[in-house]
Amino acid sequence: MKTLSMIYKISKTELQTLFYSPIAWLIIVIFTFQTSMSFSGVMGDLVKSQEIGYGLQSVTKNIFGGWMGLFSTVLQYLYLYIPLLTMGVMSREFSSGEVKLLYSSPVTNTHIVLGKFLAMMVYGFVLVGILWVYVIFGACTVKAFDLSLAFSGLLGIYLLICAYASIGLFMSCLTSYQMVAAMGTLAVLSVLNFIGSVGQDIAFVRDVTYWLSISGRAEEFINGLICSEDIIYFIVVIMLFLAWSIIKLQADRQKKALSAVVGKYVGMFLVVVVVGYFSSRPACKFFYDATYTKVNTLTPNSQDIVKQLEGGLTITTYTNLLDENYWIALPGSINADLERFEKYVRFKPEIKMKYVYYYDKVKNEDLDKRYPDMSDEERARELAKGLELDFGMFLSPEQIRERIDLSSEGNRFVRLIERESGEKTFLRVFDDNKRLPSEAEISIALKGLVATTMPKVGFLVGHGERDSKQDGDRNYNRFAQDKPFRYSLINQGFAFEDVSLDKEIPADISILVIAELRGPVTNEQIKYLDDYVARGGNLLIAGEPGRQEYMNPLVEYLGVSFMPGCLVEQNENFLPDFIKARPTPEICELAYVFEGLLKNNRCVTMPGCTGLTYTEDKGYKVIPMLVSDTMGSWNELETTNFVDDTVRLNPAVGEVEKSYPTALALLRKVGDKEQKIVILGDADCISNGEVSIYRKTVKASNFTVIAGVFYWLSDGVAPIDIRRPIPPDDTVYLSQEAMNGAKIAFMWGYPGVLLLLAVFIWLRRRGR
Repeated sequence: MKTLSMIYKISKTELQTLFYSPIAWLIIVIFTFQTSMSFSGVMGDLVKSQEIGYGLQSVTKNIFGGWMGLFSTVLQYLYLYIPLLTMGVMSREFSSGEVKLLYSSPVTNTHIVLGKFLAMMVYGFVLVGILWVYVIFGACTVKAFDLSLAFSGLLGIYLLICAYASIGLFMSCLTSYQMVAAMGTLAVLSVLNFIGSVGQDIAFVRDVTYWLSISGRAEEFINGLICSEDIIYFIVVIMLFLAWSIIKLQADRQKKALSAVVGKYVGMFLVVVVVGYFSSRPACKFFYDATYTKVNTLTPNSQDIVKQLEGGLTITTYTNLLDENYWIALPGSINADLERFEKYVRFKPEIKMKYVYYYDKVKNEDLDKRYPDMSDEERARELAKGLELDFGMFLSPEQIRERIDLSSEGNRFVRLIERESGEKTFLRVFDDNKRLPSEAEISIALKGLVATTMPKVGFLVGHGERDSKQDGDRNYNRFAQDKPFRYSLINQGFAFEDVSLDKEIPADISILVIAELRGPVTNEQIKYLDDYVARGGNLLIAGEPGRQEYMNPLVEYLGVSFMPGCLVEQNENFLPDFIKARPTPEICELAYVFEGLLKNNRCVTMPGCTGLTYTEDKGYKVIPMLVSDTMGSWNELETTNFVDDTVRLNPAVGEVEKSYPTALALLRKVGDKEQKIVILGDADCISNGEVSIYRKTVKASNFTVIAGVFYWLSDGVAPIDIRRPIPPDDTVYLSQEAMNGAKIAFMWGYPGVLLLLAVFIWLRRRGR
């Protein structure tokens, strides 16, 4: 109790000195003005967007987090305030000689340091209290305000203030010159912010310096993630600098030998390193996601997959120096790469990450232009030299092939995920702006290691059908098996096999694709197809104008028929046979993926499409998925040359202007499973050319149809559903006029009141 009493008295005295000085109040007033300006700006922008009709989402995070949020802005200048505040905490005592009175009084060095630091903690709480006002205002004006997210951010900022204060206190113990103490504090803060990039090419040094970095620690809290590692980091940093402060005062008071003092400094630092090492081990980490949608955590489906991964799991990253993606996992980027799998490591700490570097032949047009006359080895040596890397760390083509054959991946950057029990799969990077795999791609790759069966797609061959392996506008490689394409089915959990009707369709085929037969199917072949349908196999059948005679025998027993002729519609900018098919409301009953088509008013482009007719007397429930427009659309039976001829509606030959189904979904019960069949009136709509093309005036989303169809046909197995709850904080209960008034109150009234309070306290003290 006596110790606590002494600490309290020292803290009280320090606070009186602090709040009777202009510097403390000046910091508070400026801090309030800057935070009010930032808060009013962000809040005002949201209100303005809402006023002009734009929808809002994740309002709480937009106000306080993100790049421009209040808390993120505070971090940008907080480090400037604390050195000004702490520069005189002990330096003032040294320069005035009052430290001798402290030394002669019945107080210990621990009392002095903890008392001074407690005063800084109280002042830090005042700064956080200023921020609380904005949080309370947000809670009163934002629908379903995410209070836990805001509290997490405040906690991170307070811990950062305390860490800064402990550093400033130690620097103030080193000198009697306040400006020197302030500059020293800034220097230490700079070192702690940039030390994370030091020695990243050396394994042991990499772990130590990366953990010592203070950069980004508070940002985790602001984003709603409270991690035990970050909390322990702030605690041990605070304890380290407080302990160093005590050691410094003891050295001054007792005139200890330099070697003994240095030994204590080093000893405390080593203790911190050890604590930091163990606290950063995956098995020792604990997390709490404070966000409403748990955006910092794996979705429930992904968590279920990880839980099934019993035993060891190794992710080996193969980096080809000659590949354009070599930069992702070079030694200096390993810690950043590890963070990409942090969400998975939380649920499976025993995941091991390995890195293998090599060089080998790979498609890289940039290197071909830069080094046209060099061999692969010469190119690799040149790159290693420019990157200041040891060329000896890169395996030669012969050496890497002894370990693994990556030719099927084109020797591109790739990861091999392997279970202890032997199951393995590749995880790729992609040729888009994101490059790196998201949770969807990672989780579906892991699911392939634990699922007893994954959907296998068979592509019918032998009659001129669309090819799933070859490039070219007509074929299906882009959506099916294009490995560098993120959304291709091979990257979303599907396996593939070519299927011939010359024999029984393999039992492991769960989805059979029949795309535009260009020749007849024999009766014997029809029998194998009938057997597949009879056992409940799922189908995707895509027709094309001019192929009705080959396609109708396959679908007539399903109650469906490809109509003669070709659908046309009145188009100003396109040929008449270019159909912009619209989704029906019923399509959303099949898969959540289709919801975006209706919500965003998207169409599906079908260049050359046959209409579909159907009956429901064959035992199937039929759901129209896509339809042509009601007005200006008909089934053209006469014109075939849409480039040179003009199409005209001719009711005399049976042409009727109305909406025609262009895609159907059929389902029925077969035993204990539900059989699902999709029939498309156009095979081009999912071809390489059509899913890749962009037309300025057409809001098309053909790939949504592909993803939705295969999600439905695979019974929801793939692609994996990683949806999160929609954030409910989507409305601000303020008009533009009310926000303008609030802006004036925050920017001028709030700091003005604090300024008047400061003047009042100063005048009162002078009066005494």
